[in-house]
Amino acid sequence: MSALMQNLQSQSATPHGRAIEPFDVLDACHQQMVTALAQMSDLVAHLQNHGVDGQAQTMAKNIFMFFMNTARQHHIDEERHVFPALINSGNDDLVQATLRLQQDHSWIEEDWLELAPQFESIAAGYNWFNIDQLALAVPVFQVLYQDHMALEESLIYPEAKVRIAEWDLQGMGREMAMRRKARG
Repeated sequence: MSALMQNLQSQSATPHGRAIEPFDVLDACHQQMVTALAQMSDLVAHLQNHGVDGQAQTMAKNIFMFFMNTARQHHIDEERHVFPALINSGNDDLVQATLRLQQDHSWIEEDWLELAPQFESIAAGYNWFNIDQLALAVPVFQVLYQDHMALEESLIYPEAKVRIAEWDLQGMGREMAMRRKARG
């Protein structure tokens, strides 16, 4: 379980008494994604130099679990709570950008479904993965995710913060925390 999810489960406010803000959770998840994406490159390099060993298994398991759980949960949060306010904004540029991000979620999921069995195999200690395919597919997956996050952070999140009412933000935070707690 990620530190972010443990934090959400163990407390509903920061040590300074400030409620956990939903966009803080989304931003923190983006930071975790940056780390997990970098770990993919590290794993490919490790496999090319050392093959499947204990370190490769651990790396693959962490990557696999992150993208199977945390990353998917993050997309659900965006689809449920962030994107509707922008699709209903009446601003054509925001609507188009949001529709692009929804399409990105589909492409990310499709790419992940191609990669997941290889990471799962490595995590289990098997050697039936295809290192050449992995070395080609990982950079494509990384670029798609990086472009996706850049659009969210530069346009979508700032616009959503302005457009989502305070009471909706509180409900959004509660719903996100409850769903994560139920999964824990």
